[in-house]
Amino acid sequence: ATVMNGLAMRDALHRAYVNARVMSAIPLKGVCDDYNWADAIRELRQGRVVIFSAGTGNPFFTTDSAACLRGIEIEADVVLKATKVDGVFTADPVANPDAELYDKLSYAEVLDKELKVMDLAAFTLARDHKMP
Repeated sequence: ATVMNGLAMRDALHRAYVNARVMSAIPLKGVCDDYNWADAIRELRQGRVVIFSAGTGNPFFTTDSAACLRGIEIEADVVLKATKVDGVFTADPVANPDAELYDKLSYAEVLDKELKVMDLAAFTLARDHKMP
């Protein structure tokens, strides 16, 4: 599904006249480019948007972990996560309409409160590399 989402995002960017490439951790010849760190850096330096898809290509790693890993690899300023809710809440706002939205959180607060922001491996990567 992440490859399909990446292709849809690329197409939307192309319609807005933004040059974008999709790279996949799993080879999909004729569909998108294989992920290669050096190629991704070259594309970014040329002003192109690079969309990473297919996670890490390894089992047991979530797409959250893949996003943080790729962000670290390319020295991104920030990794953004899009979900079906408007931010981080005290509880799942879909299941609990009384859940409150946090304005600001530290890494320690997320861990202490066991908030389900993203999986622990991804969160630890972001924290250890000081990625907002």
